[in-house]
Amino acid sequence: MKRLLKFAAIGLMAVSLSACMAGKFMSKFALQPTPHGVDDIERTRHKADSLLPGSTAWYDGLKAQGILQDAWTTSDDGYKLHACYVPAARPAEAKGTAIVVHGYTDNHFVFLYLVRMYRDEFNYNVLFPDLQYHGYSEGDEVQMGWKDRLDLLKWIEIAHEKFNDDFMVLHGVSMGAATVMMTSGEPLPDYVKAAVEDCGYASVVVQFNNNRKQSFGFIPPDVLQSASLVTKKNYGWGFWEASSVKQLEKSTIPMLFIHGDADDFVPFDNLQMNYDAKKQGYKEKYVCPGAVHANSFQKDPATYKYKVENFLKTVHNMIAVGSYPDGANCYYEP
Repeated sequence: MKRLLKFAAIGLMAVSLSACMAGKFMSKFALQPTPHGVDDIERTRHKADSLLPGSTAWYDGLKAQGILQDAWTTSDDGYKLHACYVPAARPAEAKGTAIVVHGYTDNHFVFLYLVRMYRDEFNYNVLFPDLQYHGYSEGDEVQMGWKDRLDLLKWIEIAHEKFNDDFMVLHGVSMGAATVMMTSGEPLPDYVKAAVEDCGYASVVVQFNNNRKQSFGFIPPDVLQSASLVTKKNYGWGFWEASSVKQLEKSTIPMLFIHGDADDFVPFDNLQMNYDAKKQGYKEKYVCPGAVHANSFQKDPATYKYKVENFLKTVHNMIAVGSYPDGANCYYEP
């Protein structure tokens, strides 16, 4: 019996050690991808042009004229954070301010197609930040939207200082969408009137579990617990607390939910989880047929623009009349 207990204890220690090592690996693999930051700028400039040709020439031209400028702030934990901002194409007639938030391993360059949409077509002022560990912003690891929400609160204030609008929309894609949803559950200034989330995940643990099954199917789901504990110890937050769904339960601002029905990286069922979690305030959802992850704009740019612009017009009208429009919580069937 003693020998059996001894072998059991040794086996338990081996399993525990393996789980710990796997947890450390998964935490580092997910939150410290390489390359990143300034070392990855050139790739993302090319990506911006692949998503909408001419984007970096547009960016460089406005920057050379002093129209597009840089902004800086400091996170609560002391990291230097970067963003760019640009006024509306017709500043005197600007309809508001948009903050565009990029995704995992991207930076402010990648979603220039959205910056251009808001500025050139919708006539909004735009601020578009680099999240921690991305672009020109500092940081030791990816925050997966959770601590990024606190940084986004700072950018909200800075954007308002720059443009002094009474209508602001937050628009994020993928991890940027999760950042927007997580931010929407925080107390927000009155001028933040709307949000658009495009293919955001329901929670970090849901997303990492999907990534585990896709890339490391041999690793048991219990390793997520170990990886979360490692992340909590090293970075101050755990996977289970970083939840879009939990934050959406507190959200009251109007929100448009977008997802491609062919998305398997952030699986399509995350759309319904997020949509159902938001029980307060006006909401819409748009499903883009055949779109894979973060591909809805490129799959059908005309409908994407229409849905976003029409949603914003609806919110503007809602504010003007002081009540919800007919057809609240509507669902667009393509």
